[in-house]
Amino acid sequence: MDIGVNNFLVIHLTLIPYLAAAKELKTKPTQHSVKQLLEAGIQPDILVCRTEHHLPTEVKKKLALFCNVQLNCVIEAMDAETIYDVPLLMKKEKLDERVMTKLKLSSRVNTDLEQWKEFLGRLKNPTQEVTIGLIGKYVSLPDAYKSIIEAFIHAGAATECKVNLRLISSEELNEENISKKLEELDGILVAPGFGERGFEGKIQTVKHAREQQIPFFGICLGMQVAVIEAARHLAGLEGASSTEMHPDTPHPVIGLMEDQKQVVNLGGTMRLGSYICELKKGTKAYAAYGKGKVSERHRHRYELNNDYLETLEQAGLHASGINPDTGLVEVIELKEHPWFVGTQFHPEYKSTVLTLILYLYASFVQR
Repeated sequence: MDIGVNNFLVIHLTLIPYLAAAKELKTKPTQHSVKQLLEAGIQPDILVCRTEHHLPTEVKKKLALFCNVQLNCVIEAMDAETIYDVPLLMKKEKLDERVMTKLKLSSRVNTDLEQWKEFLGRLKNPTQEVTIGLIGKYVSLPDAYKSIIEAFIHAGAATECKVNLRLISSEELNEENISKKLEELDGILVAPGFGERGFEGKIQTVKHAREQQIPFFGICLGMQVAVIEAARHLAGLEGASSTEMHPDTPHPVIGLMEDQKQVVNLGGTMRLGSYICELKKGTKAYAAYGKGKVSERHRHRYELNNDYLETLEQAGLHASGINPDTGLVEVIELKEHPWFVGTQFHPEYKSTVLTLILYLYASFVQR
């Protein structure tokens, strides 16, 4: 209140439950929540009402009266087929206009959602379909891979392809069952993560994708696992591993970054943020981006040990992307493979509806 009533507004998102037995929408929970807000000195200006059913005018009038808001500030937020429908539904309810009016803002240009509508049209009218396996250890908590899942939705829209994503626990995969578990997949993504749990299952996954010529995408730990698999089975480095999982490995092809070795308290100390990566011409990564220099976001502590880079390249695993300042290997590929790419960075972190072309994700989906 100190900054003036026209400089802020309060939008209260609330649930209007429907009692099927009584065939009735109930407003009492919203009335009580607004009362609690008022006790804290907060008066909602706009109610956004989540609901399974359309709100009749009499329900909106009741909410406006008992919650002390204007009738046109009771906004219906119907359950939608996809979260990407919500902006259009809010536009239909004129939420944008209510906000502008309350804040005494004016605009001569109407809200332009044409690009958003184009995205939805592509998303809902795919011309092809693929099934991709996401291999990780947090599959019972799919929100752990939320950014990857959303990136596949965006990439599917960009390529007009429906992406059926199957989350598969790497802990359940071994040499005996892997062919059966992964037999119906058109592509395989090995997800980021930490720790040893499910680690060997990921290595078996990479080996299967490599030998069976299945399109493969490894992100962060997924790339590191691909390096370890190549070191063991292509370069013949028995016992090769990451010092994160096996500190005493005879061949530390993945090791702690130099600037991480003095870090004692791990909270918030990873290599974070966007860094430049230079891509080599003639590689799959260069073809996907269509340019030789990109900037992508990171979240890691371990990296490919460059002492082994020459050995790995002689065995067939090639570094196609390098950070020009540190020499860090950012992208690895197998040339003799339909599509086999691993990235130390997280391309999904820059994924938005309005980018539509997601480079590596779109290239992977198209394979």
